[in-house]
Amino acid sequence: MDIKLEKKPWYVRYRYRLAAGIVVAGGLVYATVLASGPRRLRIDPESVQVAEVKNDEFLEYVDVEGVVHPILTLMVNVRESGNVERIVAEEGSLMKQGDTILTLTNPDLMRDLEDQRDEWEKQRISYEEKTIEMEQKTLTLKQQALEAEYELSKIRKSFALEEEEYRMGVRSKAQLEVSADEYRYKLESTRLKLQGLKSDSVMTAIRKELLLNDRERERKKWERSLGRTEDLVVRAPVDGQLSFVKVTPGQQVASGENIAEVKVLDQFKIHVALSEYYVDRITAGLPASVTYQGRRYPLRVSKVVPEVKDRTFDVDLVFTGAMPDNVRLGKSFRVQIELGQPEKAVVIPCGNFYQHTGGNWIFKLDADRTRAVKVPITISRQNPRQYEITEGLQPGDWVITTGYDNFGDAEELVF
Repeated sequence: MDIKLEKKPWYVRYRYRLAAGIVVAGGLVYATVLASGPRRLRIDPESVQVAEVKNDEFLEYVDVEGVVHPILTLMVNVRESGNVERIVAEEGSLMKQGDTILTLTNPDLMRDLEDQRDEWEKQRISYEEKTIEMEQKTLTLKQQALEAEYELSKIRKSFALEEEEYRMGVRSKAQLEVSADEYRYKLESTRLKLQGLKSDSVMTAIRKELLLNDRERERKKWERSLGRTEDLVVRAPVDGQLSFVKVTPGQQVASGENIAEVKVLDQFKIHVALSEYYVDRITAGLPASVTYQGRRYPLRVSKVVPEVKDRTFDVDLVFTGAMPDNVRLGKSFRVQIELGQPEKAVVIPCGNFYQHTGGNWIFKLDADRTRAVKVPITISRQNPRQYEITEGLQPGDWVITTGYDNFGDAEELVF
């Protein structure tokens, strides 16, 4: 006998398929929810560094490595050409001003010197001879002047006597007029003679002065030639260290040729190369400093070379006070050049987040510091220790400053 089987409801017959569909749908919904929300990443709190946002003193400065150079380097040039006879000072020697570096020989100069000395002797002897001649002529002129004055006096007295004789009637008027004409003639003749003698005396004095000037010129010329022999000895121009001597014994050098270098060691300067980014902000006079063994030593920018080469420009700084004990040529120091005065600002410490985010955003912690979310920020100025924040953060906030290389595209971090 057949038994009639009742048909089961559809939800019973397809219960497994329905269950699988529900599971798949739930998974799709869960995935959709996750995709639509922020991407989260669980991290170990020990793997990152956090810092507090503060309202603190901000000093904009440049931190750069500088090298110690001498305050002044002088090139030593020869004043007189010649051959190197002997090198007296060794490279690296400490020199005093006037110390001999090397000596030269110049046979042509010595021959010229002998010729100048002979010419000077000739001029001196000639001057002595002509001086004697002029003194003798001067005595002769004085004698002639004295005789002329004596003759004039005699004529004057003789004419006065003839006038007296005329008044006494001894002489006639015609005789007196003849005597008067002769007196006037001799008077004028004597006056002209005295004038000529005076002119001769003046010309003699002028000639003597010209001869004296010629002799002095020859003497000075001889002394200059003699002084050229002093230039055959090359000396240190200042106190300092002889850096190098680039000639050898027997070598011929020309006048004005550079043959050595002396470094002044009384004071030092620090030379740095800065990025072209600061070329408009670095000026002479800016304060700076180096720190050695916990002590700060002040500096001042003394020279700025604004020419940019290989994206950098050169700056020299000098110490304005005491110097570190270990200052040596070629030694390196970290130099901080201040670009302004300290100011109050919202700041955070520097970290590698900047290289990853470009300073456009940062991970900010929530109040209980169990999560961190990405927030946009604006960084204005910076120094090697701090960033100045102008937008996006407030004093008291906490942020993650390191570890961004491992965060990927996460927008929320969970500790």
